[in-house]
Amino acid sequence: MFQSLREYVQSVFQRDPAARTMFEVLTTYPGVHALALHRVAHRFWRWRLKWLARWLSLLARWLTGIEIHPAAKIGKRFFIDHGMGVVIGETAEIGDDCTLYHGVTLGGTSWQKEKRHPTLANNVVVGAGAKILGPVHIGDNARIGSNSVVVKSVPPGATVVGIPGRVVTPTPTGAKMLQRQAMAKKIGFDAYGLTQQGQDPIAHAIDCMLDHMHLVDQKMKILSSALKQAGIKVNLELPELDVETLENGNPTTGDKQGPPEGNS
Repeated sequence: MFQSLREYVQSVFQRDPAARTMFEVLTTYPGVHALALHRVAHRFWRWRLKWLARWLSLLARWLTGIEIHPAAKIGKRFFIDHGMGVVIGETAEIGDDCTLYHGVTLGGTSWQKEKRHPTLANNVVVGAGAKILGPVHIGDNARIGSNSVVVKSVPPGATVVGIPGRVVTPTPTGAKMLQRQAMAKKIGFDAYGLTQQGQDPIAHAIDCMLDHMHLVDQKMKILSSALKQAGIKVNLELPELDVETLENGNPTTGDKQGPPEGNS
């Protein structure tokens, strides 16, 4: 028992940098208190002492602001940070190492006595104010962004944002990231879509444009080199972008380009 308690508190330390001591976590964290009372209430529910289980869950709600139905199934090392306004429905199922923040709802979309609440797999993080509704399945290691509304199942490892929730494309790393940053710098664009945060559709579209421009740039260099080897002199270098005046300048002199010269 004490080993399990120590393991749980250590998991809290890993997810909350404000936690300082085991005593502080056990005595001042409402999420910890709500979970402890739920463990007891859930056992009463399984023993068919359902009124007593519901009364205990009501007491937990009054003390912590967190409402967990005693029939909900919760795995190991579950942590509710801050906690106020969290609601977990009767048929909800939560795996190991999941984290919920304040204002989260795991709600139902049916009045039928059936599976009507979400199932969270292992290591799922649900941001503040998010709503996950219906008998959907949230895969392992998924991330649900703050204030998102999720009504469809989420694959493992995905990040979901928005209303309704949508899976966003992961931010690229390594060579792909450097390539986009170089192209954005070349055209004088501050690529806000290249942050570590989830991308919105506009940022994703801009990233795709940067990728396409990079490929066009490469093709132009190859074509220019081939024409030069064939003895055809033509300047195919892309002009630099004058950010201040939003006009194209000459690649070498910075002068404004006039109309293209005709063939003599």
